[in-house]
Amino acid sequence: MSQRVRAVFQDGVFIPKQPCDLPDGSEVDLTVDDPYTIPPEVTDPVERAALLKELVRSMRENPIPANAPRFTRDELHERR
Repeated sequence: MSQRVRAVFQDGVFIPKQPCDLPDGSEVDLTVDDPYTIPPEVTDPVERAALLKELVRSMRENPIPANAPRFTRDELHERR
């Protein structure tokens, strides 16, 4: 059985944000979401659909030129 536990990383340890039903010493696997991902400010589905439609329209009106420079893998995935 799996369960999702939200936690905060503080002073070198993960601190659960809510109680979790695990015995002491339990071994867990962690998946860390990118802390730099910003959640969308628009949560209304109708407004989000309108924004997506506008984005697609803009992309179609302004395609990337065929002779545009190609980025390398390292340029696309900058290392911090």
